[in-house]
Amino acid sequence: MKTASNHVVSISYQLTEKGSDVLVEKVTAEDPFVFLMGAGNLLDAFEQQLTGLSVGDTFDFILESEDAYGPVDENAIVKVPVEAFFINGRFADDLVVVGKPIRMQDQHGNPLIGIVKERGLENVTIDFNHPMAGKALHFRGEILAIRPATEEELDHGHVHGPGGHHH
Repeated sequence: MKTASNHVVSISYQLTEKGSDVLVEKVTAEDPFVFLMGAGNLLDAFEQQLTGLSVGDTFDFILESEDAYGPVDENAIVKVPVEAFFINGRFADDLVVVGKPIRMQDQHGNPLIGIVKERGLENVTIDFNHPMAGKALHFRGEILAIRPATEEELDHGHVHGPGGHHH
């Protein structure tokens, strides 16, 4: 059986940035990444690279930033007045830490996660770009298992059972 749309695929992989040996993410065979191919849940270019492979096949490919999370959007780096981070009259030092993620909401109440880039006297600079925006991604891994998706998985658009969603 080969990987294709409407199949549940299990993989192990290592992700680094192109040209770097620094490990960004590692998914092992003992705790694989399991997904429903063709459901629109993953980067299209990622699925395209895996299409047509069989169990035991290895892969080694690079997704340039435009095929991954896109370029860095300077408009997604914003300065928020420090007053927004006061809780009960005190600045939230434990929440606003340079280099750490912070949960916020936009003006419509939608949740956002950004990375605190800088703390100033008047503003806090937060980057709401995806952490991998502007970066080329290098994936190396192996196809561990493939099976046809169940009707319920196809209806729901995600994997059920081990490695997937549980209702």
